[in-house]
This record gives sequence, structure tokens and C-alpha cells, in this order.
Amino acid sequence: MFLLSALGVSLVINLAMFLVAFRFKTDRLTDASYAVTFIVLGLFGLRAAPLTPFRVILFAMVAVWAVRLGGFLLYRIWRAGKDSRFDDMRGSFWKFGKFWLSQALAVWVILIAGMLALWQPFGLLGVVAYAGLGIWLVGVCIEATADIQKYRFTRNPKNKGKWIATGLWKYSRHPNYLGEILVWVGVYVYACTALTVPQALLAEASPIFIAGLLLFVSGIPILEKSSDAKWGKLAAYRAYKKRTSILLLWPPKKRSR
Repeated sequence: MFLLSALGVSLVINLAMFLVAFRFKTDRLTDASYAVTFIVLGLFGLRAAPLTPFRVILFAMVAVWAVRLGGFLLYRIWRAGKDSRFDDMRGSFWKFGKFWLSQALAVWVILIAGMLALWQPFGLLGVVAYAGLGIWLVGVCIEATADIQKYRFTRNPKNKGKWIATGLWKYSRHPNYLGEILVWVGVYVYACTALTVPQALLAEASPIFIAGLLLFVSGIPILEKSSDAKWGKLAAYRAYKKRTSILLLWPPKKRSR
């Protein structure tokens, strides 16, 4: 029942945001609503039981990640003015609405582990919880660093028409997605200390969903296809792609002679 109520909250938030975004034909609410939905659902779960250090830390993990990512994406779209992803759907009520519905469902699934743990009045701040917190922290740092590096690179006029191959991007073609996956793996590991075995099995949906989404659906496949279309004919890009890990931070392969 708690999870169904949370789903309803997620749908209401995104429906309200969608109606405003569609009315004014703006993309500036999409990323903001994504972050806001995580925070609101976190608060919804936090109020389900008495406050404990375990539950407060878990909510903070979700909120810090959401504020960081949401703030960055909002700043980026505010500077850009629009998001080209929505060019073919911004004027269509049903196409644009489908995106917002998908977003509401995605947030809910990604946050299942966190919500289940927030719903519990107990949680052990032991080795497992601290391990999860550590994984989450590493993920946040990787994602934030990768986002900043790429944003600065693309804002430099000297880099117009180029792909980023410096900083973390020297060791991974998608370090931001690695960070994102680690964030939710960390939340899952942390949350597991408050969950029963059946709940922990259900909560696996969170990291599996976000990893599957980024690895096989809307993340890496789309960006790889876009990059290939831009630079695939260039030998230098093909060499970068060949020597650079697609996701994990890994030393570049040595160039063959």
C-alpha cells in the first residue's frame, strides 16, 4: 500500500509539471521535476515512521544527489534554452505526456529500495550500511566530476565540434553513468540493512532498473549512436573509442604499433 501511495504521489507531481510545461512549451521543468519527485517521495517515506539516524541519513543520500543533479541540469537547460530531445514531442500533448508518465514511473522504480527502507522504523548503522554509504559517495563524486568536466569542455569555444577525452572521460566514455549506477547501488546496499529478505529481493529492482536503462535503453546506446554519427568517420575518434572503456574507469588500452 505504501509503494502504491508513493506511485500516486509521483504521478501527481509529474502530471502537474507536465501541464505547465506543455502550456508554455518549455523544457525547463523536465529535469527540475525529476529531482523534485525524488525529494518529495523521500519526504513521503521519511514521515512514515519516527526519525532515526539511519532514516535521516538515507533521506539525505537521496536529497543530496537530487539537489546536485537537478541543480546542474536546471542550470544547463536554463543556459541552453531548450532540450533538443523534445523537439519532436514538445508540441504533442500525447507524445510529451508519455515522456512525463515514463519519468514518474522511472523515479518510483529507482526509489523502491529507498522507500522500502524509509518505511521501516529501524535500520542498523553497521558495516553494511557504511559500505553502502561509501559506494554512494564514490558515485556522487564521479557523477558530479564528470558532469562538470564535460560542461566546461563543451562551453569552451575552442572545443566546438570535438568530443571530450580528458579528465575522467579519458578513462571512460560514460563516467557520469557509472557514477549514477554506483549511487543507486549504494542506496540499495545501505537500505538492505533495514529490509527483510523478500523486501531486499524486491528492492533489487532499483539498481537493476537504472543500470539496465542506462546500459541498454536510453543512456549509452543513444549517445553512442549519436557520437558515431558525428565522429564515426574520424580515425582519431575511432581510436579513442577503441582504447577507452565504455563505462568503467579503466586505463586506456595501449595503442598498437
